[in-house]
Amino acid sequence: MTQSNHASFLSSVLLLFLLLHVSATSASVYDDFVQCLNTHPNSSASQIVIPQNNPSFTSTLRAYIRNARFNTTTTPKPVLILTPTTESHVQASVLCAVQLKLQLKIRSGGHDYEGISYISSEPTFVVLDLFNLRSIDVNAEDATAWAQAGATLGELYYRISEKSKTLGFAAGICPTVGVGGHLSGGGYGNLLRKYGLAVDNVLDALIVDVNGKLLDRKAMGEDLFWAIRGGGGGSFGVIISYKLKLVPVPETVTVFRVMSYTEGNATDVVLRWQEVAPTTVDDLWMRMLLQPVTSPTNKGKKTVRISILAEYLGNANQLVSILGKEFPELGLKKEDCLEMSWIESVVWWNDGSTPNVTKPDVLLDRNLDQASFGKRKSDYVQTPISREGLESLWKKMIEGKTGLVFNPYGGKMAQISASDAPFPHRAGNLFKIQYSVNWDVAGEEATNEYLNQSRVLYSFMTPFVSKNPRSAFLNYRDLDIGVNNFRKDSFEQGKVYGLMYFNDNFDRLVKVKTAVDPGNFFRNEQSIPPLPSKE
Repeated sequence: MTQSNHASFLSSVLLLFLLLHVSATSASVYDDFVQCLNTHPNSSASQIVIPQNNPSFTSTLRAYIRNARFNTTTTPKPVLILTPTTESHVQASVLCAVQLKLQLKIRSGGHDYEGISYISSEPTFVVLDLFNLRSIDVNAEDATAWAQAGATLGELYYRISEKSKTLGFAAGICPTVGVGGHLSGGGYGNLLRKYGLAVDNVLDALIVDVNGKLLDRKAMGEDLFWAIRGGGGGSFGVIISYKLKLVPVPETVTVFRVMSYTEGNATDVVLRWQEVAPTTVDDLWMRMLLQPVTSPTNKGKKTVRISILAEYLGNANQLVSILGKEFPELGLKKEDCLEMSWIESVVWWNDGSTPNVTKPDVLLDRNLDQASFGKRKSDYVQTPISREGLESLWKKMIEGKTGLVFNPYGGKMAQISASDAPFPHRAGNLFKIQYSVNWDVAGEEATNEYLNQSRVLYSFMTPFVSKNPRSAFLNYRDLDIGVNNFRKDSFEQGKVYGLMYFNDNFDRLVKVKTAVDPGNFFRNEQSIPPLPSKE
């Protein structure tokens, strides 16, 4: 046998050994977990536990993987997937995971950009998959709704619209995002300048703590309730549901999409947008997309396309009048605008389709097992970027494929205290940047290329964004800014990303964590660490 054949043979044997070991571990954990669940009343153990050798394991795991980077043969897999259908299932699952010393990852919609709701850096872990906990109870009379963590935003919006044409909810644009992860990480959308974040409109919640107790707001206390409104649910317990305050919307809203290119007047548009978008009337939200593309006029040359997408809580005539005065560079005309109901605008934001083409029931489609490869990062801008800065940015952007999304703040966001919820990015922030790159080619080479592109652009933006700390948005999860292995220096590790996500609110989150989960059972690669124990 040649040396290379011998090495290949050894690799195959080692791989087989590892697979057998994983299989044995999974079987052993399955037996122990089922035995434990059987000691709890109403746990229906055999129905909710899916081991790796179950035929439905792969399809269940893949259903809510929303980033193809984490859907490969080498991606770490859980030894079990737990699919609770009742609150008591969750309580029993937590108690058994604690008893068996198994890391528990919690997935509601699977949209964590780094996949940490279903993968782990720890060798043996279990996924608690909440997709069956999806009930939504809308009370239009008092403008509230209870939504379970496994419901999607699209389902929530659709159920609200069934009960009222003049109520909505201030949350995200993507309809397949899960309620649990979205709200526990902050949650923003096109109503944020009028009504703030999703977590600014939460009235109550149900959470299962490390002791398996089901707690509402009164039972959990105001500190824990504060923490789960933007501090990340996976650090403190399993959030079962939130009670939401619904918000008034007019019968007619107006949307538009207007584009320009950097060889035209796009630089003037972006300069003016930075002044207008964060300060205009609270009823108007104008998102801006900046994308490197092939020039439509200079064939073969790269340029940057600027797209402004807007939602206005009013009619087109009012909107054209406002922007004619405040933003003449945009050149908005009434024929650029579309008037529709709020629920129809939700559909438009998702895929650009108009009411005569796509009906709102498309929001009920969970679009399972669909994902491209992607990477996201975030920043906050507190002073406008100059003309020279923008022109240098265009040159940098056309070197790669990474796009930017500018999301304006101001309005209600500037009126809410930075300490009101764990999300601290309020007054003083003009807009948030999302770095966004997607690709379709599998393999390590393509992944490394596009990850590197996003990091290069992020580095380039350093002079233009917030400092000390350089702030970031938790729901744009980014493991580049720090991870925690929960060894001796876990508090210091947690402080690195914790200050970026939460600024001055990090210390209070640590105190809450230490009070409710001192043993750090609920943990992930970027969770809140407890205070170090005194030796």
